[in-house]
Amino acid sequence: MAKLAFLGLGVMGAPMAGHLQKAGHEVTVYNRTASKAQDWADTHSGSAAKTPREAAQGADFVMSCVGNDDDLRSVCVGDDGAFAGMSRGAVLVDHTTVSAAVTREMSAAAEAAGVSFIDAPISGGQAGAENGQLSIMCGGDQAAFDRALPVMEVYSKICRRIGDSGAGQMTKMCNQIAIAGLVQGLSEALHFAEKAGLDGRAVVEVISQGAAGSWQMANRYETMLDDKFEHGFAVDWMRKDLGICLETADETGASLPVTALVDQFYKDVQKMGGARWDTSSLIKRLRAAG
Repeated sequence: MAKLAFLGLGVMGAPMAGHLQKAGHEVTVYNRTASKAQDWADTHSGSAAKTPREAAQGADFVMSCVGNDDDLRSVCVGDDGAFAGMSRGAVLVDHTTVSAAVTREMSAAAEAAGVSFIDAPISGGQAGAENGQLSIMCGGDQAAFDRALPVMEVYSKICRRIGDSGAGQMTKMCNQIAIAGLVQGLSEALHFAEKAGLDGRAVVEVISQGAAGSWQMANRYETMLDDKFEHGFAVDWMRKDLGICLETADETGASLPVTALVDQFYKDVQKMGGARWDTSSLIKRLRAAG
């Protein structure tokens, strides 16, 4: 069992840290809202720290799951950052979805501090975090990954190193690109069924067993048909992620016409007041258009 720190207790981080504590690890948590960290510590019989540096002191592994590039910088670097508190040879595993640029920046800062940095973005949503069934795509040093793997396996169904630093984030971009097209396609199919006067549930029962089947269809069609979008990954976060994808595509020369279009569709959903709706709310845009 290891001594761990977990930085960031959102809808993903809080249950992930809980799985680690339940598995027998000694977990100290940090959250920007201190009361949230203390509530977690009281619930899970863990410890709460006032700064990332304090949480990271003496930890074998530090896990982070925050919001964006600037949030990651704030918990990693500076006088109160995790790198300042970590012992030489410790490993920071970042589960945030961020740009490849900040990943390279944090990897270099970690190396300068004598610690290792693994970019390890996650997929599976809130349910995946709560059930310990996340998909984790990693980049970084092989030896550091091998050391961190048993810790990550506590809350994952698959955890794989794809390549060197940044490869995990690039893979997460592939994930979000694929999801964007899938959700739009599913939204159009269900909207078409409604307009055609078909029973949407009967339609999905049939087509989900063929080539059209997907995780999105299996897990989101019922709430989409019921016009309920208060769960899952928020539109604001998806637009953040798609922005990273499109920016990186410009750098690499990749062509992402469908992703760019769906990003604008999500912008329309935001204008409808759906910033905190989950990503399957694309169908509401179609319904609003008639």
